[in-house]
Amino acid sequence: MIIKTSDFNKAYKNLQASIRKLYLVQEKRLEINLRDSRLHIKKLKNFDGVFSFRITRRYRVLFYFQNLNTVIFFDIDHRKDIYK
Repeated sequence: MIIKTSDFNKAYKNLQASIRKLYLVQEKRLEINLRDSRLHIKKLKNFDGVFSFRITRRYRVLFYFQNLNTVIFFDIDHRKDIYK
């Protein structure tokens, strides 16, 4: 199950339509197989328990696991801005 925070939803609405469309493809991949190599999931070093996956080379989603079956998406943005 994927839960999206209000901050995530706000950031998502501000993205270009083309990026939103690509995000939906990646979200579906994550739902089907968390280990899909096309997601490029990485554990962030400076943020405890936080992971990211790629939408494109420039855009990322930040998330964490609430439990084994639940993922919380809390940010989506350009990679130069998302890690601030």
